[in-house]
Amino acid sequence: MNLMISTTTLVLVAALSILVNRQLVSRISVNYVSLFFGALLAVIPVLNGLVAAFDSDVFIGLIVAPLLFFEGQSTRMNAVGRNLRQIVSLTVGMVILCTIAAGFGTAWLAALGLPLAFILAAISTPTDATATESVTMGLRVPHQVETSLKMESLFNDASGIILLNMAVLWYVNGYINYGQTLGDFLYSAGGGIVFGALVSAGLIYYRQTLLRSRLNFLNNTYNNGTPLKVIYLLTPFLIYFGAEELKVSGIIAVVFAGLVHNAEGERSALANPKLAYDSFQLLDLVSDILNSVVFIVLGIVLVRTLMDPGVTYNGTLIWIGVGVILYLANLLVRYLYSRLMLRRDNYLSWIFALGGIHGAVTFALAFTVASTQVKTADFNLILMSESVLIILSMVVPTILFRFMLPPVANDAQFAMKVQHVRDQMVQAAIEKVNTMDLSTEFKNAMTFDLDSQKGQTTVRQFVSEWQRMVRHAEYTSAEMNRLLSTYQWAFQTERDYLVHQYYDTHQISEALFNVLYREVAMAELMVLDYGGRS
Repeated sequence: MNLMISTTTLVLVAALSILVNRQLVSRISVNYVSLFFGALLAVIPVLNGLVAAFDSDVFIGLIVAPLLFFEGQSTRMNAVGRNLRQIVSLTVGMVILCTIAAGFGTAWLAALGLPLAFILAAISTPTDATATESVTMGLRVPHQVETSLKMESLFNDASGIILLNMAVLWYVNGYINYGQTLGDFLYSAGGGIVFGALVSAGLIYYRQTLLRSRLNFLNNTYNNGTPLKVIYLLTPFLIYFGAEELKVSGIIAVVFAGLVHNAEGERSALANPKLAYDSFQLLDLVSDILNSVVFIVLGIVLVRTLMDPGVTYNGTLIWIGVGVILYLANLLVRYLYSRLMLRRDNYLSWIFALGGIHGAVTFALAFTVASTQVKTADFNLILMSESVLIILSMVVPTILFRFMLPPVANDAQFAMKVQHVRDQMVQAAIEKVNTMDLSTEFKNAMTFDLDSQKGQTTVRQFVSEWQRMVRHAEYTSAEMNRLLSTYQWAFQTERDYLVHQYYDTHQISEALFNVLYREVAMAELMVLDYGGRS
């Protein structure tokens, strides 16, 4: 029951944060809005009690794993192949250097034992792709840096986990087993790749067998493909928890599974277009909610950690200094690595260094230490220091990038142009409807719908139209067919208008043409789908 209440609360707050972002503060990233609502949730006792205590295993398995799966699915496998050397360099070579610099730097400057310092350093290495997007919103990041940051964040979690395990064993046993650490890394990463590839390939083959069955089990546009959608949604959970059960990297497994699934979506869309369309919409919905939940949870955990009187480090503020050291060590190594190993100039190297944002994965790794034999005071230091690291990694680039990166092209004028052409396109369809031999009932219904397509109907008009439809007798089969046929003529008129404006007179750009043509196709799909259900 507690899990259900927590889940419901987080999903509702996620939807609220997305709504507030789009309606009131669209100029800033939704991630910051979610972070604020998470913090607000934590400071209100009644609401704070609705969300269960943070569990790193649940958080990584149920939220981070599917997000990484979907992120991997949006990345082409050949893109990973082209950047394989750089990925290995960033997620192994650079991560190790960051850990060494942060570990020795923290031990020296903060006078901590080396094992504890390296636990702190290992936790500080994984970066977060969704957190990076929050600090670069509205800004143009150089393409090569953007690619590096994305590839790094997809694959460096496994390195951080292995290094953390090594540091914890060092803390507990008093020595480092380099052979075991290297073996664990190869087994974990390699096993994750093999497991993710094999299981995802098997699931893809099974889904495609159903999709292309001679029995026509799902291969038609009138079947919504619910079994396939369920299998698809369960895929990241099956792969992550299955991999973890085999003691290989569940994170690497779901990322690689996402890469394997990328080609499936491209090459099977037309086998059942409605299923493909619904799957894409489902992916967008789940990704938006989970991404928002990540930052809500981050806000909750930050506030709970800072407000918990039991989470202190011997009554001192050493945790602030440790957090600053961790951040500066990672920043410096990232900059030097970009300059010396990636051969980038000063400007690009600073963008890359500052773009290594830490987020919820760092917190999740910090909380995994609670289940080890690390002392309570040291665990508290880890939590509070990593909180400082996360805050610095988000706040500093948010400020500096406003001066370092150019803004994206202002789309206000493009949006105005889209609206202007949309108005003319829909008006052409309305004029076409008015010339047709239709009843007043049909003309009024279609005019209202087409005006809605332009965004020019009010709630009062909707209520009036709803009342009219409720009172009106149900359409006969012949009337419904006639109405659908008329809608098709109207949408064909809109398409003809766009084709004429783009291909014949060259009055609109390709981007504008694609936006509106897609709108028309979606509108027709919805009308025909609704008509088919009536």
